[in-house]
Amino acid sequence: MTSTDATSPEAGSGEPARYPRPPVSLEEAEWVWRELSTEAMRTGAKPEAVRLAVITGLVRATGARYGDLLRVRVEDIDLGPARAKTSDGSVLVRHGKHRTPRRHLLPADLVVLLKHWMVVREELAAELEGSVPRALLLTVHHTHDNGTTVASGLPISRQGLVLSWRRFVHRTNARYGALRPPLPTRFEQIRRAWTET
Repeated sequence: MTSTDATSPEAGSGEPARYPRPPVSLEEAEWVWRELSTEAMRTGAKPEAVRLAVITGLVRATGARYGDLLRVRVEDIDLGPARAKTSDGSVLVRHGKHRTPRRHLLPADLVVLLKHWMVVREELAAELEGSVPRALLLTVHHTHDNGTTVASGLPISRQGLVLSWRRFVHRTNARYGALRPPLPTRFEQIRRAWTET
């Protein structure tokens, strides 16, 4: 290792450090939320789009990281009365490595989206033997885990969330290539736009 490897770019050359990468603007993060929530509520929307919209909405409302979201169970969510079309709801998120519980209020548009996701997740887990997993976020198609095919409807892993976001980014960047700046492949840069404002 050379002496230049040991120092950070910020300390050595006056240039900004490479990590953490800067967040997108709040306007850009809100555009992502609108794009995903609109796509998720369209007739015939793919389950992956609905799940990604739920993830984005929960991050927007709670500031949760991927690990925090993976710990959210169905019973942690209160979507209000079943017959209500829209209402405020809440979610219990266990934040950080100490899993500090905190209840967050959810806006009405996210409550509607979560109600839609609950129907989709029941359909995803319909072919599983036994009861439906209690994790809020499930896999949306058959995946591979260490050479074994895993059925849809099982709790998703962190890597699954990362890959889902990157698929959305590549599709969106290809669609809007000349019209808007590309989205970052790291979701953390979107999350921090909401948490740092």
